[in-house]
Amino acid sequence: MKNRRRGHGDLEHEILAVLAAADAPLTPAEVRERLDAGLAYNTVTTVLARLQDKGRVTRRPAGRAYAYRAVRDRAQVVAHQMRRLLDDDSDRSAVLTRFVGALTPEDEALLVALLHRAEPDQT
Repeated sequence: MKNRRRGHGDLEHEILAVLAAADAPLTPAEVRERLDAGLAYNTVTTVLARLQDKGRVTRRPAGRAYAYRAVRDRAQVVAHQMRRLLDDDSDRSAVLTRFVGALTPEDEALLVALLHRAEPDQT
């Protein structure tokens, strides 16, 4: 991968591929080593932090650093993105009202069923 200019998003995809192929979470140094030792450590940590913000990876403390793992469940990634969008707006009621108003009747029924299932027993 040396001597080649990466396109937009290529490094994210390469890092995700390295994490997905790993049997255990990897530190930024381990990702850098498996990908391209010529990359700056700070570049790898920046991309990993962005991937974590997007919900594409999870992290856990590992000594003085973090160890990262790729999120394999697409639904979890999308749910994280939806939550971030909701958190970015100060008028949650308006956002949720418009979201629910745009749902198909089938999706609305599914959402109602999920909300009922999530309610604690009132007995």
